[in-house]
Amino acid sequence: MGTIGAVFQPELIKLMKSVLDDAVVALPESRRTSTMMADMASQILACAAKGERDPAALKNAALLVAVECSHYSHDISPERRAV
Repeated sequence: MGTIGAVFQPELIKLMKSVLDDAVVALPESRRTSTMMADMASQILACAAKGERDPAALKNAALLVAVECSHYSHDISPERRAV
């Protein structure tokens, strides 16, 4: 089951919001963009739609989004970064 058509109970919505807030605070301030927060929220929603309810697991999944984004930017050659 994906997030399309998923129905979340109010308690789970509160939990997911709390997890997102905690994950965002763990990021450096420069990385706390609306795009990053949206990507992290999407990951939390996807995990919750699959049945994950553990706050630590949801937070780790959200933070993985930030880690994956930072790996990509480091993989770009200096020449391409200048473009």
